[in-house]
Amino acid sequence: MKKVVAILWVVSIVLLQVSCGGNNAAAEKEAGAAAQEDEAHENSHTATLTGAQIKSIGIEIGHIEEKQLTASVRANGVLRVPNQNKAQINSLYSGVVQRLLIQPGDVVKKGQVIATLSNPEFIVVQEEYLSIHPRIVLAQQELQRQQELNQGNAGALKNLQAAESNLRSLQTRASALQQQIQLMGINPASLSNGSLVSVVSIRTPIGGIVSSVTVQMGSFVNVSTAIAEIVDNSQLHLDLFVYEKDLSKLKNNQQIHFTLTNNPGKEYDAQIYSLGSSFEDESKAVSVHARVNGDKTGLIDGMTITALISLDKVTTPAVPNEAIVTDKGQDYIFMVTDSPGGKEHHEKGERNSTPQQQEQHTHKGEEGKKGVTFEKVAIAKGTSEVGYTQITLLKPIPGNAKIVTRGAFFVLAKINNAGEGEHGH
Repeated sequence: MKKVVAILWVVSIVLLQVSCGGNNAAAEKEAGAAAQEDEAHENSHTATLTGAQIKSIGIEIGHIEEKQLTASVRANGVLRVPNQNKAQINSLYSGVVQRLLIQPGDVVKKGQVIATLSNPEFIVVQEEYLSIHPRIVLAQQELQRQQELNQGNAGALKNLQAAESNLRSLQTRASALQQQIQLMGINPASLSNGSLVSVVSIRTPIGGIVSSVTVQMGSFVNVSTAIAEIVDNSQLHLDLFVYEKDLSKLKNNQQIHFTLTNNPGKEYDAQIYSLGSSFEDESKAVSVHARVNGDKTGLIDGMTITALISLDKVTTPAVPNEAIVTDKGQDYIFMVTDSPGGKEHHEKGERNSTPQQQEQHTHKGEEGKKGVTFEKVAIAKGTSEVGYTQITLLKPIPGNAKIVTRGAFFVLAKINNAGEGEHGH
C-alpha cells in the first residue's frame, strides 16, 4: 500500500512540472508575438534609406522654419444670387404656347423674346379698342352740340351733363384698353382694322442664363404658370457662416479664397462687403456676405463652398509644401532620427564637437552606409502661401529636429511598400 502511495506522489510531481513547462512555453510564444507586433507597428511609421538612395531620390533635409504667413479663418458657405438678379417669367394673359425660343443654359439679354402665346381674346381687346374711337368722336360732337344749345337756352342742363359723363366714360375705357394692349407687347398706334395681332410675345425682364424652362410647345399657360427662370450671375455672392469666436477678426474688404466643396480643384476669389448682426437660426454662426470677383465660370446659385478668409500676417511654424504628405486622410511630415546602431556614437560626437563639426557629423551620418531613419510625425495643416504651409504638430518633437523638406513622397512610398511586404510575408 505504501508503494502505491509513493508511486502516485511521483506521478503527480511529474505532471505538475510538465504543465508548468507548457504554460511557460505559451507565455514565451505570446510575448514573442507581442514584440513582433510592436516592431511591425514601429516599422509602419519609420523608413530607413541609405545615403545612395537619399542622393539618387533627391531628398533634402532641413528644419521647421518660422515664416511670416497670412493667417486665415476657414468657413463653409453657399453661393447665392440676390433676388433682384433672378426672374421667374410669367405671362399676364392666358394663352397657348405657340413658339418656345429658349432652352436651359441659353444666355439671354434683357427684353429678348423667349416665347409667344396665342389666344382669340387678344383680338377681342384690340377690336374693342379700335371700335371705341368712333364712339368717342360722336360723344365729343354730342357734347359740343349740347353746350351750344345750353348757351342759347334751348337745351336742358341734364342733357349736357349726360353728354359730358358719356364722353368721360368712353375716354376712360379707351385708356384702359390701351394699357392692356401695351402690356401685351403691342403698340396701340400700329393697330388698324385690317391688322390685329393674335399672338403676343413674352420677353425677359433681365439678362442672364436660362436656369429652367417649365412649359413646352402647345402648353396652356395662365398668370400663375411660370414659363422660365432666368438667373444673372454677375452679382453672385457668398453667404458664409462664421462662428462667434472668429467674428471679431473679420472686417469689410477682407479677401477670401474659396473652392467648391464637390470640386476643390479650382480656386476663386471674393471680398467681404457685409457682416451679419444676428445668429443664424439657433446656431452660434453669423452670416458673412462676400462679393465674388473675377472669373465666375462654373459657379451656380446654391453650390456649397469652402472658404479661407485672409487675416493679418503672423509668424508661425511652417514647412515647404513638398515636406507634407497625406496618408489615409492624415497629414504628416518626416523627422530624421539617428542612424541604426549609431545612436550612442552620434550623441557622444554631438557633445564633444563644435556646431560646425556637429553639422558635418550629421551630414556624414546621413550619407553613411548604415542609412538614415525617417519617422512619420502627424500634423494639422494651416494656411499656405509662397510655397510654405503653416503646421501644428500633433505630438512634440525636439526643437532642433531635422525634417525632410523635399522628397517626402518617396519616404512615404518606402514605408507603405515595406508594410505591404511584411503583411504579405
